[in-house]
Formats: sequence, C-alpha cells, structure tokens
Amino acid sequence: MSDGANTLVTCHANADFDAFAAMLAVRRIYERCALFFPGSQERPLQKVYADLDKNTYGFVEGCPNWEKFDRLVLVDTRQRGRVRHVEPLLERRGICIEIWDHHPESADDIAADSAHIANVGAVTTLLAQHLQKRGVSLTQEEATLLGLGIYSDTGSFTYSSTTADDLLAAAWLLGQGMSVRRINDMASHELTSQHIQTLNRLLESAQTYIMDGSPVVLAEVSLEHYLGDFASLAHKLMEMEKISVLFAIGRMGDRIQVVARSHNEAFDVGKICAALGGGGHSYAASASIRAMTLPEVRESILRRLREHDGPGKTARDYMTAPAIGLDAEATLHEANELMLHFGLKAAPVFRHGRRVCIGLLDAQMASRAVAHGLSGEPVREYMRRYIRTLPPDAILRELSDIIIGNRQRLVPIVEREEIVGVVTRTDLINIFASEPGLIPAQKDRHKARNVGRQLHDRLPGELRDILTLAGETGARLGLPVYAVGGFVRDMLLDRHTQDVDLVVEGNGIALARELARQLNGRVREHQKFLTSVVVYHNGEGTEARIDVATARLEYYEYPAALPTVELSSLKMDLFRRDFSINALAVRLDGEHFGALADFFGGWQDIRDRTIRVLHTLSFVEDPTRCIRAVRFEQRYGFRIGAGTEKLIKNALSLKLMERLSGARLFNEYKHICEEANPVACFARMQEIGILSAIIPALVLTPSKIALLRRLRETAAWYALLYLRETARSWLVYFYGLTAGLPYKAASAAYDGLGLPETGKQEILRGREQLRHVKDNLLKWQKKNDAGNARVSDLYELLRASSPECLIYLMAAADREELKKTLSRYITQWSKEKPDITGDDLRRLGLAPGPAFSRILRAVLTAKLDGTAVNVESQLRLAKKLMSGTD
Repeated sequence: MSDGANTLVTCHANADFDAFAAMLAVRRIYERCALFFPGSQERPLQKVYADLDKNTYGFVEGCPNWEKFDRLVLVDTRQRGRVRHVEPLLERRGICIEIWDHHPESADDIAADSAHIANVGAVTTLLAQHLQKRGVSLTQEEATLLGLGIYSDTGSFTYSSTTADDLLAAAWLLGQGMSVRRINDMASHELTSQHIQTLNRLLESAQTYIMDGSPVVLAEVSLEHYLGDFASLAHKLMEMEKISVLFAIGRMGDRIQVVARSHNEAFDVGKICAALGGGGHSYAASASIRAMTLPEVRESILRRLREHDGPGKTARDYMTAPAIGLDAEATLHEANELMLHFGLKAAPVFRHGRRVCIGLLDAQMASRAVAHGLSGEPVREYMRRYIRTLPPDAILRELSDIIIGNRQRLVPIVEREEIVGVVTRTDLINIFASEPGLIPAQKDRHKARNVGRQLHDRLPGELRDILTLAGETGARLGLPVYAVGGFVRDMLLDRHTQDVDLVVEGNGIALARELARQLNGRVREHQKFLTSVVVYHNGEGTEARIDVATARLEYYEYPAALPTVELSSLKMDLFRRDFSINALAVRLDGEHFGALADFFGGWQDIRDRTIRVLHTLSFVEDPTRCIRAVRFEQRYGFRIGAGTEKLIKNALSLKLMERLSGARLFNEYKHICEEANPVACFARMQEIGILSAIIPALVLTPSKIALLRRLRETAAWYALLYLRETARSWLVYFYGLTAGLPYKAASAAYDGLGLPETGKQEILRGREQLRHVKDNLLKWQKKNDAGNARVSDLYELLRASSPECLIYLMAAADREELKKTLSRYITQWSKEKPDITGDDLRRLGLAPGPAFSRILRAVLTAKLDGTAVNVESQLRLAKKLMSGTD
C-alpha cells in the first residue's frame, strides 16, 4: 500500500454510489490520500456521506490546499467538464493524473499518466479486483460500501451492462463481510409527497416519439426549487410505463437536470447527454445545464435523436432561394405592399442592412395592423419573434415539426447566420402531394394528450358530475362540447376552480336549454353574442351558473373597441382569447372525454410558467390585456415572455390606454385589487410602464410600496371580522396609491383609473379630510398616553369615517399604540349603543322630539367614557338631562 500523502482523490460532480465507493476503494491503495467529495443530488448518498466518519476515511472539508498535492486520482470519469471542482490541479504543470473509469472515451477526455479503464458495469468492480489481487483485507463497512457502488450501477445486476467481473467482484466483497441487507437499506429511495407529485407531472407530460421505428419518451417538469433523487423518479417512470428509452427533464430553479435511461442498444443516451455537457453510459446518463431553456434542451435532445433517421433530402433541396424578406426598419405599410405584390402569406424579417433573420411577419397581421392605423410603425415592433430556423442540412421531419407542429408558416434556412432560403407551408404541401410516403405519421409520433385523469382527480364530485352531464347532453344532441379558458388553466395548475365555461361547436343555446331542463334551472340568453347562462341551485342550495357559448370569432373594428362577434370553429374561438394559457379546451362529449385541444402552445407555456399572447396585435386590439398579463403573472408566479412584454411596451408607446373607456379600465383595476397580492401587481405595472400610462403623476416609492403592503394586511384583517359594513378594495388601494398627491393629481388619478363618476366628489373630499383626521388622531393618542383622553372624543372624530378610511388610517399609523386604538374602535367602540332607548325616555315622561336624539347621544358619550356603563346609571343621567330641558 502506497503512502499517498500528496494524493487527492475525487470523482465527477453530482456523484453517484459507484463514484463514491470507488473513492473509498482508492483510499486502500493510497493509505494517507485525501478524498474530495464534490457533492451529490441523490438523497440516499447524501445520507450515507453525512453518517460517515470523515476523519477515518480522509475526506477534505471545504476547499483543499491545492499546493499540498502533486497527484490527482479521478474515478468514474475522465471528462474535464465533469471535474471542474479540481480545475486548479488540472491546470498545474507536472501534476500526475491517474484515472479509474468504465465509461466510453470522449473528445473531452483528460490525458492521464496512468489509466485503468475497462468495460464493466461499475468502476468499483475494477478497484475491487485490484484490491483482491493485492490481498487487501476490508472491514465489513468498507466491503458493504464498495458493494453498494456495484449494486447501484448495475441495477442489482439487472442492467445489460452487467458483466461477469461485476458478479465476481461482488462475490469477493461478500466474502469480505459485505451486508446485502444494509445495501438494500442504504440504497432505498423514500418518495415524499413532493416526489409523488413530480412523478405524476412527469407521467402527464410524457410524449412518445417514434425514432427509427422505436418509441422514445420525453417527460418534463418545472419546479421552483431543487428536488433531490430526481434520477430515482426516472427509474420509477420507466418501470411503471414499461419505457425502453427515456429522457426525464426537470427545470429546478436556475438549472435544468436531464436524466436519461435506455434499454435499447440503438440509442446511446451517454452521447446525447455528453453533447449537453453531461456524461454517462450508453444506457444511463445525465446532464446539468444552466445556459439553456427547457424548450431548448428538449429540442436539442430531439435533434440528436433524429440523427438515427438516416440520410435523405435536406432543407437545401426543398427551400426556395433567394428568400424575399423585409427590413426590420421598413414600415408596416411597405411590408403589406411588398407581400401583396409577391403574393406572400409571410416573410422573414432581416436585421437592418443584413440578411440575418430576427423574426417573421404574417401578411394577415400586416394587413390588420394597417387597418388599425399602424401603417407608419416599423416592422420590428409587430413581427413574430423567437421563431425557429434550421440549417441547410436539416431533414424533412424537422421542417414538418416546425411548420405543422409549431404552426410556423415558414422556416428560414440559415447558414453562417444569414438566410439562404425559406421552406414555406405551401412548399411542404407540394412535397407531400408529390411524395405521399414522406408524410409523417403525426399520431404515432406524439402521444395524444388526454387530461381525463386530472379532471377526475382534481375536481370536486359535483363539478365532475356537471361536466359529465354536459358531455352526455352534447353527445345526445350531436354537439361537440368543450370546457374552456380559465377553468382548464386552473385545473391543469391544480388550483381551486368553480366557474365553468363551455363552448359548443354548433347550437350552444340549444345545449344550454337542455342542460337547464335537466338541472331544474333556467337560461338567460344573449342572442347577439351567441351566449347563454344556465342558472341552477347546487348541492348546497346556493345559486350557481354555467356559461355556455357557441364557438365564435371576435374581431375589432378599431384599437381598444369592443369586439364584433361571428360564428366560427373552436380554434378561432380560442384564438380570440388573451393569452395562450387561457386558450385551452377540454372536450367532454362521448369517447373524446378529456381530450385536450391546444392549438397555441398553452400547455407548454403553463409548464414553462410563461405568459404569452397569441398574436402581435393582441394589445393593440385590446389594451386592457396589458393589465391582465400582469395580473396572471403575479397570481400564478409566472413571467411575462420577453416578446409579450415588448408588445405591451409598444402598445403603451402608442398611448392606446388613453382610448379605453373608463368602465373597462375600472373593471381591470377592480380585478387587480381583488387579487391575493395587488401590491406586487402595482409594482410590476410600474416596472413595465403601465401605471405611469394610466396615472402619469404616480410613482411607487419604497415608502409607498410599504404603505400598500400594510393596507393589504389591514384589509385582510378587516375582512376576517365579517362586519356588516364591507370595505371596497378598489377604494382602499386608491387611497394608498394617491397618498401624498395633491387634490388635482388625485382627481386625475381617479379619472385615469375609470373609477365611478357617482360619488367622486364625496370620495375625494373624504380623502382630503383624512389628513385632518390623522392629525387629530395623533393629538388624541398623546392625550391618551398622558391619561386624559376621552373615548367619546375619538368616537366623534371617527364616526363619519368609511371602512376604507379606517383601514387606511390604521395602515398609515406610525405608532403601534395608535394601531391598537384604531383596532379597538373598529371592533368595539364603533359598535357601542346606549343601553336605553326612546321607549325608556317616553316611560320617563319625555315627549318625542329633538331632545330624544340629544339625550341618547349624551348617554352614549357617558357610556363610552365609562361614567354611565349600565341601564340604571344611564336612566339617572337621562332624568338629569330631562330636567335640564324643562
């Protein structure tokens, strides 16, 4: 056994049991070597490492003293990209490098002074053979830990990579005292509720692609935080669904984790993960990626998988060249004229002065923009961004996936950053018409998405019954019926939802009438808008409603106008909606129950937590969508897509908010105020520029944001009191937003938000009086601190204040004592009444008249101040006051 005092031993980042066990085995070759463990994402290994005596095994805690070492031993890898944690040693001249590995070679391999490499199921097998030859004796713990590495990397000898050497090594370790029971205990994966939820989401997202006649499954999940043991979920998924090739992709915080497994020798998942910056075997591999989005990772995997499809014609053979394009700085009028002249349905957009593609403009979109009076706007502001391009060697299947799968009208073919041609939808149709055998079998390539299980598992029983009834009614009437919009979105997000919107392809009013009959309800019909509302009583006896619409198309005659309605298909009905996450539908009738209709990528946007509009004129046609984008973003913790945010800013620059009616703005403002976190919405509106477009004088300073947050907390507290007088959220936040603004600016803000004209002067006067009340409150509190304040004075000061004013005063109070005083006023003193009534005064001989109210007010004052707290004392006071009236 060598001394090894100058030797550092490590393995690849995100270690597994095999790498960890191999490090321990090297310790028996170099007795005094230091072990540098780079960490692991596997919880069972984390637990084993935490329980280990670090000093006994020579583990280095923290950053090693690099100067101390002149030998580096790498186990279970030889790829430089997987051992960045020892970069200082790799860069040092003269360092001696020794490698123990069982992975195939790669272009990233490190040159070693000595290498021990063999095609075995576990690298620990190599080291166990070496120790056996040298006659080394192991402790029971050492033998068990080394055995754990072999068992883990061979799948308990079930993986096809298992060799005879692995079995022989395990037999030797068994003779050294290896405990199979302990290995089973240490390697077991306990699934938490979060693991089970994540597994369900992977199952829901799984899509099957047919590659070279073999099924390959990609499953994805987005998580806010890191989840350990993600690899175990991939293994579980393969077992449950009998999958032969799987790529499990998880977005966790700022990185994406890929776990790949293959039981099909034709698919080397190690090579694919290596291309993503990871590594592994042909049958098991992984990668951790920071610089790519989840869709980019998915497309990168699919692109490499498609290399199995073999040679054939490429995009260069199919494309139209040269491509006719539009300069980004050209006006929409010029673009519209050019596309009309050449008969183009879409054209690529070039960066000014170059043939570099930066977007795509649809002819229909250009025509609509011109009709909306945007002729002079540059193309770059309304083009479709983030389009997909392909190189000239791309195959037909890739072109088909973009044009058919992504509904992109044409694909720019790019070589050395510049467009060399385009393949259009018409080109693709002509290709398939001339060679029908080339048409991809789309149903075989992608597993149809059905959310019937989610409908069953996530909805309360009564709501499920309503949907089932609607579907059965539709089937009986021969009408396709869909649940649509926010209901589908919230169901997919597993959030509570009760409002049901149905869309019918056909006579929606006929279905509504039949539903109402079966539910013993009634129908309110709106023939002009082709909609109906079914009103009925639910199981709790309260009134409930179902909105039923005929599939329709809405178009806008001018910016910010209300829509005009025409009959259309489901797809066109969904296209009129604001965002992709709200343009989803679930079919309910007959054998189609649970089928998800997703024409615009809403399901993927939900998974990617993105708010995205359906077309570039969306905010021009309806500027209120700018506010709704923020509301949905903050409600669900999503993020407005970069392209969508740019379109919002375009609409703001055109001052389209000014064209909105007050009623529409007020409606959106009210919805914001009723959200769980309005303050976050207001802050985001300011960040984008929406708030200043509505209220130019308003700036949310840190102190104002703090006030708004206190208003939110106080309003929530007030709501929990369940008082008869409820507070209007929109007015509470109006007081907060305009705090500190002069009267004229507050009045302009009132109008800018579209608040009701009725009551405006009263509300603005009340706002001005708040300052007077606040000053007197502070004076009262000082008196109270000195012990000479009267509660009746406080009552007189506050009794005319609305609930909204009281909430504002409490939130704006600087002193805790004043907050407690206001709290007591709201919950106790404001509710006080005299214990005697006018009847008592009549019995005392007082004739009805003005004296009644004067005496009762005086009695209440005495009660509040503690000088007449019961009926007897109040009657005595009343008699005394009556004698003074004579």
